[in-house]
Amino acid sequence: MKSHKHLRAVCLLLMLLTLPVHAWWWNNDYTKTKYPIVLVHGLFGFDQAFGVYNYFYRIPGELSDDGATVYVADVSAAHSSEMRGEQLLQQLEIIQALYGHNKFNLIGHSHGAPTIRYVASIRPDLVASVTSVGGPNKGSAVADAIQTTAPPGSFLESLLEDLANGLALFIELASGGAGDPQDALASLNSLSTAGADQFNLNYPEGVPVSHCGEGAYEVNGVKYYSFSGTRPVSNIIDISDALLGVSSLLFFGESNDGLVGRCSSHLGRVLRDDYPWNHGDEINQVLGIRGLFTSNPVTVFRAHANRLKNEGL
Repeated sequence: MKSHKHLRAVCLLLMLLTLPVHAWWWNNDYTKTKYPIVLVHGLFGFDQAFGVYNYFYRIPGELSDDGATVYVADVSAAHSSEMRGEQLLQQLEIIQALYGHNKFNLIGHSHGAPTIRYVASIRPDLVASVTSVGGPNKGSAVADAIQTTAPPGSFLESLLEDLANGLALFIELASGGAGDPQDALASLNSLSTAGADQFNLNYPEGVPVSHCGEGAYEVNGVKYYSFSGTRPVSNIIDISDALLGVSSLLFFGESNDGLVGRCSSHLGRVLRDDYPWNHGDEINQVLGIRGLFTSNPVTVFRAHANRLKNEGL
């Protein structure tokens, strides 16, 4: 009897000694990309609010725990794609000077997608890959509807501008930003179909030529990817679902995530465009709440980092 107890004790000790080693080996390799990952937020986004709450909820930590070097950019909560892109470029250059990174894997959610596309277009030498997550690469029907409802020069436009800029300034303060300029009308124009069309003329890399196809997988040495969701209402206890459910009606039957149409989200290699997520679920918001039995966004980000690693990026 004692020998059996001793055998169990030895087995338990071996398990305790072995599991941490195995976990250490696995967790420090799976997302260990060659180049750092830079996460870029969308409209009214932030890096970290009040020092504790991440826009990319739980994603940076999970990626870094598994081996990736991760930076979270801090650009204007509301401004044009070009202005946000210039801010991001400046941050990348600073990081490069401090740590010597040659290139970066840029991942942008929502308005973060055209933001990172701008950088990749004008400085491809700094970029290894671009990944659009729920990006309005051909504009958003929601932005179009706002412009129609509040036409240029109208009182309603002025009112909405003041409210949106006020919100953007609050977000900037809450996230401890460095006083980045805010311009809600510039962001609205960038996110509209007309604004996106003009942006795509200037920065066409990775954009599909057809309405709902794929774009070039690689341009100027930069690889392009995209993924997105198409379930505006995913969980009734998610506080964002009500708003996204209403805004989804503006797409008149087109599959969308509540703010971006399925086809508009396409860029480069389309990894998947029909995850059962809404616009917030794509970045694990709010607080990781999503539909039952649906893909975990954190797991999807980890798998994509592993894809980049395996492709030498």
